Amino acid sequence: MRSSALRALSRAICLTILSLALAQTALAGEGHKRPDKSGILLVAFGTSVPEAVQAIDSLKAKTEAAFPGVPVRLAYSSKIIRDKIAGEGIVKRSPAQALADMAAEGFTHVAVQSLHSIPGREYTDIKATAEAFQAMPKGISHVSVGRPLLFAPEDIEKTAQALLPGLPAHKKGEAVVLMGHGTEHPANAAYSALQLALWKHDQNVFVGTVEGIPSLDDVLPALKRKGVRTAYLVPLMSVAGDHAHNDMAGEEKDSWASRLTAAGITPKPVLVGMGSRPEMAALWLDHLKDAWKELGR
Repeated sequence: MRSSALRALSRAICLTILSLALAQTALAGEGHKRPDKSGILLVAFGTSVPEAVQAIDSLKAKTEAAFPGVPVRLAYSSKIIRDKIAGEGIVKRSPAQALADMAAEGFTHVAVQSLHSIPGREYTDIKATAEAFQAMPKGISHVSVGRPLLFAPEDIEKTAQALLPGLPAHKKGEAVVLMGHGTEHPANAAYSALQLALWKHDQNVFVGTVEGIPSLDDVLPALKRKGVRTAYLVPLMSVAGDHAHNDMAGEEKDSWASRLTAAGITPKPVLVGMGSRPEMAALWLDHLKDAWKELGR
């Protein structure tokens, strides 16, 4: 009996010691703070045009130069683009996938920069995704999102002033027509606001969109009233991608170039995306710097 009682007491002592050890381990784990690890995620709409990728690569290179030593990742927000290029063996991460990768790698602070023109659906989706990751336990503790090009009134004025010096020189009888994407989202109003800002400096620079207002139908009558004979067509997008090559400069009957020709105006497409223009890239970088400050970096 005495032997049995001693064994029971011994087991009880062992269990008590084990329980205390486990409790101390748990407390140590709770008190452990992960080391800070900061990074940047650039989110572009994306492109399926190989030569247009250079503009995105240029933006990434400029970001790396502006933030030396900080890892910079890239994601495409367009599922259509990601699926299309996946068929060609090119894999690009979605914003959610890229953030999941960064969380798994131990990033605690991430600045996400939208490379879009307006705060439309793509931007609001990016923001929602970033906020969701910040709310996850043991995930990325701090996430900020940099605003797109045409976010606030002061951004629109800065964009107008940055755009103008890099546009093709045009004399009497010539004009520049910028092609934006356009959307049904209320943020489409940013294009009209940009038009007004540009007209304060140059009455022969026009803004149109492929899928919104103003459209080419709105721009053409204005060109005719001003007696424009030559129009430079310039993409108002981060890249000169499919819209620029086909909807703007394509040979199809409904392309902007063809419609201008039919109206007696000579089109001169300029296939250079905004991301390839240093003065425009600087604006996105300024927005990223603001997002970086929000992280307390």
